[in-house]
Amino acid sequence: MALLITDECINCDVCEPACPNEAISEGDDIYVIDPDLCTECVGHFDEPQCVVICPVDCIPHDPNHVETESDLMSKYKRITGQ
Repeated sequence: MALLITDECINCDVCEPACPNEAISEGDDIYVIDPDLCTECVGHFDEPQCVVICPVDCIPHDPNHVETESDLMSKYKRITGQ
């Protein structure tokens, strides 16, 4: 699954630079994750860096973008060209 930033986000800006795919950007009110770029850090790290670094625990899985580990790896390869 891609990840999703909920409205509990405090706009602290720690998640955006932590994302290796540049999937996180500043939205109108809170930061947002582009599901087309989010691989949950598969291919880069063992766990999603935004989730690890988030001080308010507001980044759950996005139920509208269900993906398997294989799907996420395929997306990683497409994004990185590997």
